[in-house]
Amino acid sequence: MSIHARVLVLARDDSLAGPLADGLDRLGWRTVTARGIQAAAAALGDLQIEAAIIDTQSFGEAAEGLALEVKQASGPRRLPIIAIGHPNGLEAAAYDLTLAAPLHPAQAAFRLETLVRTATAQEELELRMATFSERGASLDPGQSGDQPWRILAVGEPAPRFLALSNALTQHGADVIGAFTAYTAFDYLHEQPFEAVVLWGGDNEGEALSIAAGMRRNTRLYHIPAVLYLRPDGGANLSEVFHRGVSDVTTYDISDQETADRVIELARAYRRQVAIRKALNRARGSGLMDAATGLFTRDLFAAHLARLTRSAQERNRALSVCVLRLTERQELKGLRAGGWVDKAVPQIGSMIGRLVRSEDTAARLGPETFALALPSTPLASARSAAERISAVIGCTAFDAGEGRPPFVVEFDIGVAQVEPGETAGHALERAAARLQAKAG
Repeated sequence: MSIHARVLVLARDDSLAGPLADGLDRLGWRTVTARGIQAAAAALGDLQIEAAIIDTQSFGEAAEGLALEVKQASGPRRLPIIAIGHPNGLEAAAYDLTLAAPLHPAQAAFRLETLVRTATAQEELELRMATFSERGASLDPGQSGDQPWRILAVGEPAPRFLALSNALTQHGADVIGAFTAYTAFDYLHEQPFEAVVLWGGDNEGEALSIAAGMRRNTRLYHIPAVLYLRPDGGANLSEVFHRGVSDVTTYDISDQETADRVIELARAYRRQVAIRKALNRARGSGLMDAATGLFTRDLFAAHLARLTRSAQERNRALSVCVLRLTERQELKGLRAGGWVDKAVPQIGSMIGRLVRSEDTAARLGPETFALALPSTPLASARSAAERISAVIGCTAFDAGEGRPPFVVEFDIGVAQVEPGETAGHALERAAARLQAKAG
């Protein structure tokens, strides 16, 4: 039976790793467990591992150097590594994130989603820079910057909460206080923040509502939220993390340690934002399709070939999608009047906004578009294409004065690039499936 694991769990025993792996499996982050570096290296070589979690506590002093060995075994792929525990000194720098034990599966899943996307986006940025350089255009990678951390502290001014704010200030953070949920969302919509600290106090429900509200907002979704709880609070951790909280701290944890954790989350978020902004600069390169802002046919072909080579070298999934406006009787008159042509730039622009920043969207023809989705298996790619089609299918386009607006539908073809397969052949398979569906 084939194994399709996404996360490598490296642990000497199952006291912490066992429940974590079981929980991640149930949440869709399939795991494989290794007891030592040799087994870990074998898994990294054979499987499309996207991230690793190392239980440093179970290895004790033997944990020294494990993260570097795992990164070396992962080869050219960028592999995010989470530490359970608190590695010290230079060893801590090898980890992308350190989290205290016990690590709740929902908490781990949320952090894995962010770290894996950041790693994939970083790889995409490097590839995109190379593709653009071949055509005489540069893509500024940008810098995450060294400005003060922007932290929003939400809740009543309790002494311990004020002490945490002071500890964050000592880290060089600008801490803005908001006493109510209304004020908090006003700040979040008006100013950029890199982390939010929520004071549970006597009203944990309001704090959880703020976290849930952030996760429902696409602009605020990735901002980490840390919940400060009383040690005798009745909050259910499973509910807390499923509501969108990134980490939990209590009175039992020192202000310094909590501040360290908040800053670490803020640092990861800042890096993610910097990469996303760099990828979005492609639209101003002068190489894109002028009408839609998407990759042109030739630029997409060159970049897809580079993406395919990279995916095979890094043992990552890569899927391609072809979307073409469905031929419908009611569109014939609209085409003759030029109204479909007028809608296509808006359709293409919507496609560009509906994909992830690390995805590549292109215009292949007058009414045909394509997507290249790195680190995305076939089923997930199909879901992404169907989601885009559904959103655009709910949009009304102008049909001229005196005529009702019209809507469009897509024929969709999806293919996952197979080992040893060329980019062109994968795209042909996706197009063939589109033809078969349209026929």
